[in-house]
Amino acid sequence: MKIRNQIEYCVWGNYALFSDPIARMGGEKFSYMLPTYQALKGITESIYWKPSIIWIVDEVRVMKPIRTESKNVRPISYVASKNTLSVYTYLADVSYQVRAHFILNENRRAELEEDFNEKKHHNIAKRMVRKGGRRDIFLGTRECQGYVEPCEFDKGEGYYDHYGELEFGVMFHGFDYPDETGRDMLAARFWRPKMVNGVILFQPPEEIPKEMKRNIRPMKAKKFGKKYGNSSGLEEAALQQEFAWEGETYELDAEIVRGI
Repeated sequence: MKIRNQIEYCVWGNYALFSDPIARMGGEKFSYMLPTYQALKGITESIYWKPSIIWIVDEVRVMKPIRTESKNVRPISYVASKNTLSVYTYLADVSYQVRAHFILNENRRAELEEDFNEKKHHNIAKRMVRKGGRRDIFLGTRECQGYVEPCEFDKGEGYYDHYGELEFGVMFHGFDYPDETGRDMLAARFWRPKMVNGVILFQPPEEIPKEMKRNIRPMKAKKFGKKYGNSSGLEEAALQQEFAWEGETYELDAEIVRGI
């Protein structure tokens, strides 16, 4: 499923914990058997993100057998004098191939018009995949470190390549944030994923039916732009260093450096 502005990468780690963040208020935690759309979107945003773009996760391929492993944990207790014992159930030895693409965030065009350059963002995103991401990668929770490298989706042998269909019931899909929807409301989405020969095709957020969404609380979108001091496009020193090397520019980015 090739789409404009798409990237492909493999993410793996020793452990993962994908769960419903609405219900994860404390106590014992148990991972879903699959990564959620929101978790993969967060991983993709850790590779590269700007407020002028929105990442859409297209599909994920499960490369290794789904296994769980439980660990005894003593989380900090804020109400008792001593910490209590909890059991966290993680996914063990995980590896996924991911396809995702970005679209321009039209809700931010007025404040970030100068940063609406698809070619610039796509080139940087592909380079950040090769570098393993801009920020640390976590597989659902901070104690589960992940690692990213480029891959070609559908290449290589996966454990579930000839397994047929598997359904996983109702799962958390992701959040509807005000800056992406234009509504001053934080909402949660749910769906019923189906894995076919190891591949899960994600429903785009706008195709999730209303009965599978729940409003959580009112929320205002954060403002970005030069006047707010939190987004300056190519004027960032770090970006200029990424584009240039010993006084010369990368071939793909030469046109972009001359002007956004």
